[in-house]
Amino acid sequence: MDQKIYDAAVIGAGVVGCAAARELSRYELSVIVIDKESDVCEGTSKANSAIIHAGFDAEPGSLKAKLNVQGNALMDRLSKELDFPFFRIGAFVVCRSKDEIPKLEELKKRGEENGVSGLKILSCEEAHEMEPNLSDEVYAALYAPTSGIVCPFTMTLAFAENAYDNGAEFSLSNEVTDITKNDDIFVISSSKGEIKAKCVINCAGVYADKIHDMVCYHAFGITPRKGEYMLLDTCAGGIVKKTIFQLPTHMGKGILVTPTVHGNLLLGPTADNIEDKEDTSTTREGIASVKAKSALSVKDIPYNQVITSFSGLRASADTGDFIIREDEKVKGFIDAAGIESPGLSSAPAIALYIRDIVGGILPLKEKKDFRPERKGITLLAMLPPEKRAELIKENPDYGMMVCRCSQVSEGEIADSINRPLGATTLDGVKRRTGSGMGRCQGGFCTPKIMAMLAEKQGIPLSEVKKNG
Repeated sequence: MDQKIYDAAVIGAGVVGCAAARELSRYELSVIVIDKESDVCEGTSKANSAIIHAGFDAEPGSLKAKLNVQGNALMDRLSKELDFPFFRIGAFVVCRSKDEIPKLEELKKRGEENGVSGLKILSCEEAHEMEPNLSDEVYAALYAPTSGIVCPFTMTLAFAENAYDNGAEFSLSNEVTDITKNDDIFVISSSKGEIKAKCVINCAGVYADKIHDMVCYHAFGITPRKGEYMLLDTCAGGIVKKTIFQLPTHMGKGILVTPTVHGNLLLGPTADNIEDKEDTSTTREGIASVKAKSALSVKDIPYNQVITSFSGLRASADTGDFIIREDEKVKGFIDAAGIESPGLSSAPAIALYIRDIVGGILPLKEKKDFRPERKGITLLAMLPPEKRAELIKENPDYGMMVCRCSQVSEGEIADSINRPLGATTLDGVKRRTGSGMGRCQGGFCTPKIMAMLAEKQGIPLSEVKKNG
């Protein structure tokens, strides 16, 4: 029997790979997403600032600028279609002296050139009136009302589940080891065997340079840029209502202070170029830097409410911009590389950009039965009391509380395991439901969740994994 030949193979199940798969699933194409991890959003996409940037920072004319603003504009519709939380809370970029006002004006001008609407420079009094907990040293602020916050995992999972519902296949825990091109067909060697495809879309994050070099001439390098964060409990979430940035540098947008969609307060990130593409450790120096620098823009941050610290890696390309193109010599091989900040904000627009490239390689015929909507897990903590009572009456498992910190029930955890592309690890359940993300960080709910995962997968408790 001849091996199936896919129209498109997407390497990488992060936010860009899943968004691209969802967009391609609109068409009469066979699509497969391949990732070495056991779940979607296990790499660069899982640990970032969760900001949907307005688009004032990127250099005018760059792909970062164009796709950031386009992606931002798509978020309201996508969050409704795909049922993921998105709040357009606005952002400040603060400065601490009169001498820095020209830098704010430069950012405002750049944003306006990029097509960002509503930008305004606020005086000290105006800024403090809107955000009373700004540092007393804040002199002025650039206000960007179109900035927002999102849950990176929920957003990525929404793209993935909708792609899956529309026919895309996912091959997880499957590492790509080599790629060759025979005639017009790519042969992808992986830990689970060969996969053949007419075109390959490289969305491999910090490994995008290595994937590219398997089949193409060396064209770019990717440096992992580590960012360390501190996450505070929900009782600290109201310290600020908007995302508070400091003036950006060539290494990024600096240390921010922002509420999250779950009601926490997030501080970070640092920006350190490293060599190890798997190093997501935190350091005493990094966390100390986050603490010291966040205090420059926001006062009275209750650091005693920190519940966890973590780090993520950004895929920084040596070209300085997103790399989204079909290779000049290896036709059918498409890179989506160097997708660092504002990659999360740009992901929906990057997916459209990739679709257009694929359209120059393969015929795109829209499906008549494409379903754009996806319904997420019903989270009891987000429901009014009467709706919660109705749900518990229908299914008593929703009344059995497993994670008391985040108020997550047995019914919600079962949903996260049993749905399409369901959770197979503790971290998978955590990111889908919020269990284990509260003050005790899984100290009490872990045994029950492990038991549920073991039962579903038919494995002993000793084989249940945290991740990977």
